[in-house]
Amino acid sequence: MPSETIEGRLLQFSDKNPIRQTTLERMFEEAGCRGSSLTEQSIKIGKDANVICTLAGASDAVIIVGAHFDHVNVGDGVADNWSGAALLPSFFQSLQGVRRKHTFLFIGFADEERGLLGSAYYVKTLSNGQVAGTHAMINLDTLGLGPTKVWLTHSDKNLAERLNSVALSMNEPLGVVNAYDADEDSTSFRKRGIPTLMVHSLTQATLPILHTANDTMQHIDAGAYYDTYRLLARFLAVLDADLD
Repeated sequence: MPSETIEGRLLQFSDKNPIRQTTLERMFEEAGCRGSSLTEQSIKIGKDANVICTLAGASDAVIIVGAHFDHVNVGDGVADNWSGAALLPSFFQSLQGVRRKHTFLFIGFADEERGLLGSAYYVKTLSNGQVAGTHAMINLDTLGLGPTKVWLTHSDKNLAERLNSVALSMNEPLGVVNAYDADEDSTSFRKRGIPTLMVHSLTQATLPILHTANDTMQHIDAGAYYDTYRLLARFLAVLDADLD
């Protein structure tokens, strides 16, 4: 997808969580995810729902790409985490024209900031068979504050190594920054044994932006954000071909 599309979707943030949900649904529809492929999942708590876009593959084996769309009641929540949610429709478009082994689920999770409520509810609804058939969960949280990073202690080693190989092949920067005493939506999946990869852009210098009035477009590096999109779009295609 062109950089203008990627940045344009990022610019459609709102400071109201219900509007963020409806905007994400509209962007999925504009990207071509419509009808029965686009669903809402009520999480029984709160007003917002998980938004799920299904891109069918040749098998029922699943790769999930997730990002929470909600934000705290301060700032614009552009980095945390409209930056992740706004990429989901673009990944749908990027993979739509590719022959796929896996079925991809692109999920905008509700109420992460209230305690991972959306992702925890989604995982709770999975049967043991569905858990076994989910080969990877890629979580996107707080992108565009700089080059792509991996939270390695929240990531499957094999998935992290595969992403690093793709980054090297594309000559794209990729670093490791771990956070401690914190959870994010991949935690819900790791608790049921699903391999996860947690992708972000935080450093010690940019961490103070989160959950403050400084979380605005002003702090987004558009070039780094587009590089993250390009890297992950390639990675998802490679992962689909390589994972069994």
